[in-house]
Amino acid sequence: MQQVEKIIREEVAPEDLDLVVANIGVQPGLAAMYTSNSGEHTAFVQASLKEHHRIGSYEYMDRVRRRIRRELPQVSAYVQSGGLLDAILNLGLPAPIDIQVTGDNLNADHQIAIEIARQLRSLKGVSDILVPQDVDFPSIQLDIDRRRAGELGLSAKEVVSSVITALNSDEMIAPSFWIDPRNGNDYFLTVQYPEEEVKDLEQLRSIPLRASGHLRSTRLDSVSQMARTLSSTEVDHYQLLREMDVYVSTKGEDLGEVMKSVNQIIGQTHLPEGTRVNVRGMVQGMNTSFRSFGLGLILSVLLVYLILVAQFKSLIDPFLILLAVPTGLTGVLVTLLLTGTTLNVMSLMGIVMMVGIVVSNSILIVEFTRRLREDGKPLREAVVTACRVRLRPVLMTSLATLIGLIPMAAKLGTGSEAYAPLARAIIGGLTVSVVLTMFIVPAAYLLVYRNRPDKVQLPTQENLQGATA
Repeated sequence: MQQVEKIIREEVAPEDLDLVVANIGVQPGLAAMYTSNSGEHTAFVQASLKEHHRIGSYEYMDRVRRRIRRELPQVSAYVQSGGLLDAILNLGLPAPIDIQVTGDNLNADHQIAIEIARQLRSLKGVSDILVPQDVDFPSIQLDIDRRRAGELGLSAKEVVSSVITALNSDEMIAPSFWIDPRNGNDYFLTVQYPEEEVKDLEQLRSIPLRASGHLRSTRLDSVSQMARTLSSTEVDHYQLLREMDVYVSTKGEDLGEVMKSVNQIIGQTHLPEGTRVNVRGMVQGMNTSFRSFGLGLILSVLLVYLILVAQFKSLIDPFLILLAVPTGLTGVLVTLLLTGTTLNVMSLMGIVMMVGIVVSNSILIVEFTRRLREDGKPLREAVVTACRVRLRPVLMTSLATLIGLIPMAAKLGTGSEAYAPLARAIIGGLTVSVVLTMFIVPAAYLLVYRNRPDKVQLPTQENLQGATA
């Protein structure tokens, strides 16, 4: 950990580095609840940057990651940001993608997790991979002879409590509270063996046990058997099932491409009977959001169509109006591709907003064309006149929207990085739609109504009187 701290202090500029804190190992007791370490062989380092640092935290993370891989290949390192936003988006998990292997055999599950992690390390879009659980931690297995313990008046709970008290203290099983009468502070009163009393397995076997109501005590080895073994450093559960985790961190924001490779690797992995692999984390929320937004977009287009049917009293005209939507979607996809922006929740929100804007532009053309035809103008002349007259208001509203979104799309304002995909989606969709809508919608209107007779304007009473005079 001293070498890791040295790397951090060398890679992070002194004027940007604020604080470095290392947390090494784990102590039995309540303190174990507040650390992510799973044993004496694990640790984590937290580096805090000053408020006005010149270089971004992700750039520093990449530098530290490269140094650790080059100089400390024996260390399994996982680098992540400490931002609250990432923790919320990851659903409290330390990685955007958490592959969980569940089954009845922890050792078999661990081997599957290690194999999946090995294959994932070859992917280009993956930066860090970590399997936090170990199954080879040196341990002591204690088997209690319940019949022999019962003959001596001992229960299994009393035997285990005595062992825990001898090794750790009774703070976790039977803490006593004492309130200082002078200041009202609460204190734990715990019992623990002196450290020099239990140093090896022989001393552990000789721990005295005494049942309640009995004056004489007995040794631990008289009611139990001990053997050295290997066990898990931690056992995690999800929905009551024991599971092994594979934390996957991506280099960029594009989780979709990484998830395709992850699903392919999981699909090719041979799973024993009773073993399942599930994926959680930010990708889980992303898939849910995509499904919700996809359904919402379809319902919104359908609702707009039904409203237009009621307003225009026609099934064809609303369909012609909605022809502007595919052109807008084309512009969105092209713009996101050219700018290197991912299709995320914010860009999907931009698509929904873009649909409303381009539909309103299309309504101006179709509605004015219908009005001119009702006034008696021929079809072709009505279409040309509507495009020429409505071009100005369409351009005015569209340009005002585009110019207003440019600072957000260019990430010029504070916090605009989060809203840049939304602005880029609207700009791309609206730009292409404005250009193509002025051609596609009028052309479609002309093709649909070309074989239908033009409406002839009936003479009004004023026209008849003028003709008579």
